Parts: sequence; C-alpha cells; structure tokens
Amino acid sequence: MTKKESFKLDFKSSLFIVLTFIILSFVLFFPKIYLRNNIYYISKDINRLYSHYISLKEENKFLKQQLEDTKFKNQIIDSINLQKIEE
Repeated sequence: MTKKESFKLDFKSSLFIVLTFIILSFVLFFPKIYLRNNIYYISKDINRLYSHYISLKEENKFLKQQLEDTKFKNQIIDSINLQKIEE
C-alpha cells in the first residue's frame, strides 16, 4: 500500500466515524430538543389561557355584583310604586 492510498483509507474511515457520530448524536438529541420546544410552547399557551381565565373570573364577579345592585334597585322601585298605587 502506498502512502497516498493509506491516507485515503484513513480519511475515509475518519470521515465515516465522524459522520456516524453526528448522525447518532442527532438521533439521540433531536427528540429531547423537540419535546422541550413543545413543552415550552404548550406552557406559554397554558399561561395565556390561565390569564384569560383569571380576567374572566373577575369580570364574572363584577357582573354578578352589578346584577345584585340592579335587582336591589328594582325591588326598591317596585316597593315605591306599590306604595303610590295603594295611596
């Protein structure tokens, strides 16, 4: 074997080892990266939905209070109107 052929053989084997290592590491780390990315975006969506939920709960409290106030006003107005009718 000549020196040139030996170099070609060493280069090919080294290249094969490096490519194998790169492919193996891609196969091993791709699922982890993919899952982390998905978890990140899902947690962002959860946080956004939770903030909407909190604001809607507050709005619901406010609307319930308004409804109670309106019912109370209606009762007072009805009682005043009934008194006027009776007189």
